[in-house]
Amino acid sequence: MRKTGSVWDAVGDTPLIRIESLSRMSGCEIYGKAEFLNPGGSVKDRAAKGIIERAEKDGSLKAGGTIVEGTAGNTGIGLATLAAARGYKTILTMPDNQAREKYDLLRALGADVRPVPPVPFANPDHFYHAASKIADGTPGAVWANQFENTANGDMHFATTGPEIWEQTAGRVDTFVCAVGSSGTISGVSRYLKSKKPGVRIVAADPLGSGIFCHVREGKLEANGSSISEGIGIMRLTANYLAARIDDAIRVDDAGMLDMLYYLASAEGLVVGTSAALNVYAAFALALRERDSGKVFVTVLCDHGTRYASRVFDPDWLKGRGLEPHPRRVIELAEGRG
Repeated sequence: MRKTGSVWDAVGDTPLIRIESLSRMSGCEIYGKAEFLNPGGSVKDRAAKGIIERAEKDGSLKAGGTIVEGTAGNTGIGLATLAAARGYKTILTMPDNQAREKYDLLRALGADVRPVPPVPFANPDHFYHAASKIADGTPGAVWANQFENTANGDMHFATTGPEIWEQTAGRVDTFVCAVGSSGTISGVSRYLKSKKPGVRIVAADPLGSGIFCHVREGKLEANGSSISEGIGIMRLTANYLAARIDDAIRVDDAGMLDMLYYLASAEGLVVGTSAALNVYAAFALALRERDSGKVFVTVLCDHGTRYASRVFDPDWLKGRGLEPHPRRVIELAEGRG
């Protein structure tokens, strides 16, 4: 049983939830790591803790200092949560097209949020480059730089990987998760491979991201787009390059939304878009090995309330030509999806 402690101490040690109906339909064991139970509400709390901890240890972050980051939301929320608990300030650049709930929560946490237009990475006004400039010009500031800062992946190596190994009693056969900064898949893959070289690591990728093609063909190419937030990327980060990935699977928005609504109605799991994409990928992979009893583990990255004004708004979805059909998850298992 976890002991009581500070917000800082509460990061990690999350439950591994067996997704009963999907496990039954596939004849495998499908589990989701409940990262939405971290104090900041997402898996990114781990990255935030690792980055802050390393900056404190190397002396770059001092008492009363400022943490600067470019974020799609969850890393910023994790940083702002832990910064508030430890007495730091946060300045966050963010694309101005993310779910409203994220901006509201960040401001409630006392963060200085600076929305910027969404532009290609090569543009100097991209939120990533904007954060770097702000950090350079702010006395006492450190740039978290979650994409290139390997403290991100190393925290998952030190915590998430060992937790999954212990919670499955070493029985995990496949770990699958989406890629953004790549910290989660980097740390977990390295740890699990160190314990069980034959474990299979699979990247789940939305449309509009180049990771699927990079894993399968060695080149960064993408097509289409996705409403998912915080995942998918068109460059190779330091955390990604350290990951040990065996394969990739692509999931479109229709499949992701079907799973998102299915999990809520059939399992009582109200999760965000990246978590739904992860679970769809795990289920699809399990169906390829139906009735094998193999153990599939993925990540429930955050809670669906963080996207309520979008994915739970029928008009918002309709405007993008999307309509969830959770029954299609069952049809997929029946071979009709």
